Amino acid sequence: MSEKTAIRIGAGLTVAVAAAAWCSAAWLLVRTSVPTLQLAGLDEHRYFSAAALARSARYSHGLQVLWLAGTAATLIALVVLARRLPPAVRGMGLGRIGGAVIVGMVLLVTLWAVSLPFSLAGLWWQHHWGLGPFDVLAWLDSQWSGLAAETVAAMAAIVLLVGLAGRYRRWWLIVAPALIAVVAAFAFGAGYLDRAAAHRLGDPRLAAEVHQLEQTERVAGTPVRVQDVSSWTKQVNAFTTGFGPSSTVVLWNTLLAGGVSQGEVRVVIAHELGHVRSRHVLKTIGWTALLVVPLLWLLALATRRRGGLGRPENLPSAALVFAVLVLVSLPAQNAVSRRYEAEADWRALNATRDPASARKLFQSFERTSLQQPSPATWDYLWLENHPTLMQRIAMTERWRERQR
Repeated sequence: MSEKTAIRIGAGLTVAVAAAAWCSAAWLLVRTSVPTLQLAGLDEHRYFSAAALARSARYSHGLQVLWLAGTAATLIALVVLARRLPPAVRGMGLGRIGGAVIVGMVLLVTLWAVSLPFSLAGLWWQHHWGLGPFDVLAWLDSQWSGLAAETVAAMAAIVLLVGLAGRYRRWWLIVAPALIAVVAAFAFGAGYLDRAAAHRLGDPRLAAEVHQLEQTERVAGTPVRVQDVSSWTKQVNAFTTGFGPSSTVVLWNTLLAGGVSQGEVRVVIAHELGHVRSRHVLKTIGWTALLVVPLLWLLALATRRRGGLGRPENLPSAALVFAVLVLVSLPAQNAVSRRYEAEADWRALNATRDPASARKLFQSFERTSLQQPSPATWDYLWLENHPTLMQRIAMTERWRERQR
């Protein structure tokens, strides 16, 4: 056996082992505690009136048009930048890092400016359908803290990427752990930041019920806070942020304004505590760890003929490739998210043992958020990161049947 053949065999074995390890990790991450359930076959007309179905369909069609238009505008902007920006950057003579900072700023400002009209149109569309006021300043104020953190993280990632790509041939193997560490640090810190931006529960009875649910879900001590969002939306929502000691459940104050029953509020809280119990934030970071190396390798491959990512003028092309990859992978990302949301629903049913309230909650989402009970297939694949309302209602029915 020649030395060249031995090297090829060794490389093949390394790739095979890495692929097997990747698939094993992905299988562990995608597993949930939800049993196999039949969630299809329910007639949506049993749970929603014809008028409600028509109303949610019209509202959803508007959001779909805005998403398609916004996505197209973003891709067009990136194509233009990929063609026009490189010559200007080469003529600046700012060096690798200086050029990366300038290009990064141009990219971020352009993408923000392109997305802003569609975001404001979405805000107006919600107002048009009675889901909140058209208060642009209040909306911008609610977005500012998250936007600032994302901008700092993006600029740090761009500088790191260009700096290391200019020095090392297999830079993606070095950048990947650094990016994973940054993602983990931001996810961890977000729990404390969101906790600080919200206030404690003001209802002693609800606080006692939260304590009981935490005991049932085995996540005792998880802070549950309330965020005031009524200045820019009437929709109800809640989310889980952070992990480990920073794990925090945040309820929108609109959820507690009386539009939903106490039993439905308990289901929402149990659902969010279910995310904490299942460590879904950590699992999401795990998916980032699995995907970041092949993603960076593809970016390196896409820019190799132009000199690689060590040259800041290639950043717009890399951003375009990244946007396309994200768009193509959205169905897979949403499929994983829907599995985690379904697991949180299942844990909420087991914790509250109140399928009637859970069913009413999911029915109410058509009224409070104008969600379509059964969206179109393409919408389901690309835009829905939660199970459909009919799938969630079906889960309550299946849970009830299993208790008989």
